[in-house]
Amino acid sequence: MNNNLELNFSEIINMIETRRNNAYKKVNEELISLYWDFGKYISEKVNDANWGEKIIDKLVEFMKREYPTMKGFNRRGIYRMKQFYETYKDNEIVSTLLTQLSWSNNVIILSSTHSMEEKEFYIRMCIKNNYSARELNRQIESGYFHRYMLSDGKANQSLTKATGEEDYPNTRILDTYSLEFLDLPNNYSEKDLKKSIISNMKDFILEIGKDFTFVGEEYRIQVGGQDFFIDLLFYNRALSCLVAFELKIGDFQPEYISKMDFYLEALDRQEKKENENPSVGVILCSGKNEQVVEYAMSRTMSPTMVSQYALKLIDKKLLEDKLKQISNMVEENNKK
Repeated sequence: MNNNLELNFSEIINMIETRRNNAYKKVNEELISLYWDFGKYISEKVNDANWGEKIIDKLVEFMKREYPTMKGFNRRGIYRMKQFYETYKDNEIVSTLLTQLSWSNNVIILSSTHSMEEKEFYIRMCIKNNYSARELNRQIESGYFHRYMLSDGKANQSLTKATGEEDYPNTRILDTYSLEFLDLPNNYSEKDLKKSIISNMKDFILEIGKDFTFVGEEYRIQVGGQDFFIDLLFYNRALSCLVAFELKIGDFQPEYISKMDFYLEALDRQEKKENENPSVGVILCSGKNEQVVEYAMSRTMSPTMVSQYALKLIDKKLLEDKLKQISNMVEENNKK
């Protein structure tokens, strides 16, 4: 009897929360649409010779007087709405997505990114992952877009093709991860690294991607009567497979590959379900030599990636310059 009542109450809660969320989304859509229309109106009027600074000041006074409870209609806010409209007005695809973001997230993307490709990337990531303003800020500050575009061989493709991928912007395994949130001591061990990641799992999953679900640390597999332990084991919903992480505090070494191959074979034989894809491995090192990695990986068919991590935020300007350099090289090759 009590269980049935609890079930009914649970259903009521679900109904209320669903309607609340729908109502919030509707209110947000209307608010963003209002800011868009207001920005369009201001843009068109300012482009006329008759509209100047004094009229904007009068408009601000009018809004304060007639709509005192409405926020955002000060001088700065009005010009932000104008910028919002002018930035996206010629991009039909992106403009249809904007109402799915909060105004605060729209403003962050508008003010903190440069190219339209970068803006579209974060807009889609926000929608997919339901980022808070803090999470979005962190991704932009860490140069996530640039690290994403430079990862997994995608540097050999154009930005247009990359942002048109079917899975875009699902998180791929990155070449470089930013683990600035770990706050490790100067002389840390692999045990310290693992412990800190576990303690900051929410931030770690934000960095590697919200499709990752944590399965366990020191995950035990048994082969031939012997116990072996995988540092960190995750499941990736988008890839539909287990993902094993091995943590290394030094540079990548070729022998790490055979150990990961062993772990993946054990996972596929013992843990993988019939409907799942083969397991994937990530060897996460503090550094790597690309040529050493290429040689080590050249004869293996194993789905293993070698990534490096940084304990401080990477200079975004360096990432931007590197991406621009590679993009220019791609354009030059396409012209030949």
